Amino acid sequence: MGDVTGLLLAAGAGRRMGGPKALLRREDGTPWVVAARQSLLDGGLDDVVVVLGAAADEAHALLGDVRTVVAEDWERGMGASLEAGLRALATDSAQLALVHLVDLPDVGADVVHRILSYADGPGTLVRAVFAGAPGHPVLIGRDHWPAIAAGADGEGARAYLAAHDAVTVECGDLASGTDRDRPQDLDPRRDI
Repeated sequence: MGDVTGLLLAAGAGRRMGGPKALLRREDGTPWVVAARQSLLDGGLDDVVVVLGAAADEAHALLGDVRTVVAEDWERGMGASLEAGLRALATDSAQLALVHLVDLPDVGADVVHRILSYADGPGTLVRAVFAGAPGHPVLIGRDHWPAIAAGADGEGARAYLAAHDAVTVECGDLASGTDRDRPQDLDPRRDI
């Protein structure tokens, strides 16, 4: 899908997890950052930009030759990563950004594909929900990028999405949508 670029946020230090979640590995040895990027590609995207921060050099080495941007102020939270990613896309021809998080290992290509089916030009604002709870990925049209980049906070674009009545798409039949923040959150059958 050429008019949509994936934006994978993978900059956090993962303090509660004990280290950056981008560097965690699945049971088969695949790093989470690599698996999450592949889910975006398998879901229908042709291009994905990975936003790095903590352990950026290590994560970049795992990714190889892919588009990355470093959120220099990643310690400010998800908003800093989102801002860095959207600014990096500002000069691209993409009309939409599909924003996803590295710590959602059970959100796969089927969820991405479903959200992409709602792409409707630069005014698009769509978010996945899981059993009614807001989650990721989020599909953001170019018309919204400047305001989101300017107002992103530690929780990213949550307030903006709520204030602008983002279309919600139920995906709870495909995944839990639960982020993995601590070791006890991991589901060994699916996550590692």
